[in-house]
Amino acid sequence: MKGLESVFEVWVLTYLLNSLWQVPLVFCAAMVGARMARHAGPRMEHRVWVGALILEAVLPLSNLRLNELWQRAWGLALWLVHGAAADGQTRVILGAGTAAPVTLPWHTAEVLAAVAAAYVCGLVYFSGRLGWGVWTTEAMRRRAMNFEPTGEAASKTAWFQERLGTGCEEVHFASSNEISGPATVGVRRQTLLLPPAFLDGLDAGELDAVLAHELAHIARRDFAKNLLYGVLTLPVAYHPLLSVTRRRLAETRELVCDQMAADVVGGRESYARSLLRLAQMLSDRSAPRVLHAIGIFDANIFERRVMHLSHGSLEIKGGRRFAIAAACVLVGLITCTSALALRMDVNSPSSSQQDTKKLQVNAKDMVANLVSKVTPVYPEDAKKARVSGSVILDATIGKDGTVENLKVLSGPAPLQQSALDSVRQWKYKPYLLNGDPVEVETKITVVYSLSK
Repeated sequence: MKGLESVFEVWVLTYLLNSLWQVPLVFCAAMVGARMARHAGPRMEHRVWVGALILEAVLPLSNLRLNELWQRAWGLALWLVHGAAADGQTRVILGAGTAAPVTLPWHTAEVLAAVAAAYVCGLVYFSGRLGWGVWTTEAMRRRAMNFEPTGEAASKTAWFQERLGTGCEEVHFASSNEISGPATVGVRRQTLLLPPAFLDGLDAGELDAVLAHELAHIARRDFAKNLLYGVLTLPVAYHPLLSVTRRRLAETRELVCDQMAADVVGGRESYARSLLRLAQMLSDRSAPRVLHAIGIFDANIFERRVMHLSHGSLEIKGGRRFAIAAACVLVGLITCTSALALRMDVNSPSSSQQDTKKLQVNAKDMVANLVSKVTPVYPEDAKKARVSGSVILDATIGKDGTVENLKVLSGPAPLQQSALDSVRQWKYKPYLLNGDPVEVETKITVVYSLSK
């Protein structure tokens, strides 16, 4: 049981440590991507922030070793280039070493356990707050009085549903004294909540704007997505930049729904004028104290929404739009690669003293210390059986420069012993740290290739 607690504690501390710097890294990349995507329209900008939100939560979990993937790719490339050789060949690639475990300040296990416990308590708090918000919203929806729209409201609802692609989905209307403006709630039973007699006081343009915008939220299933984002980002809910990311996501979501609504009501300018009149109508009402409800004025960027509707024709399309999308993807790939390459691991508190004696050094630095090496011999049985591939070894170099510990991480079984026998005979100069020899851990890849 104690071992399980230690593993969980290390996992929590590793996630917390990496999320502290990876969330700002992703956020900065998203700012760059969103700035590029802004001219391509709100949908692309919204996708940038959705991707950023997901990466901020998932990237600290990722433990993908890019070095191992690179070694395998390099081995495959060597096989393709030299596969036409007359006989079997072996090549040795010194790996980039393992990720260096981080020895956190305050070596005591009690302090590290307290940090992990505080993080878990925060996670429980944010989970409880999310659950309370969902329960409060659902309770409000159940207390609301259901009604069926009539007359012009009913006909326009059916028309907008058909235009937005939700004609086969049932939309429920309900009246509630607990909200000050239109809001969409519900996952399976999507409901448009309205203040009492709200539709009766609207002219034709305002009615179009309200119905089209809220039905756009329903068509996109924004309430369910908003709830999913809340659950997904619970592990990084403590980070201040996460709330900024969610705010940017909400703002661009409203821009997307504005664009959808303007397209079905018959014009951006008339829709923008209706938004201005609705904003004036609702300005004296207090904001609803309901979590996760999606409303027409959900994001505090009203001025930008009106400006976007007025200048929507400036959005670029075609080849330039594709180039912007490709640039955003490239920024995302660079960000993910950097985050994975710089990922830090936390040692178990119980073994931190032992691990500090062994140093993980980049293999490029170890190449200069290599005094002699024995080239692996291609096993005859493996040649006859046409077995080829890469054997990846984890090697510990002792203080005297000899290979003390050697184990196989992966590779074809018929080739493993040959790689082990040769690498065990290698000799290094002692690696010095502050003038003292230390143990070093690295990876070695032996590539076996055959003629075609």
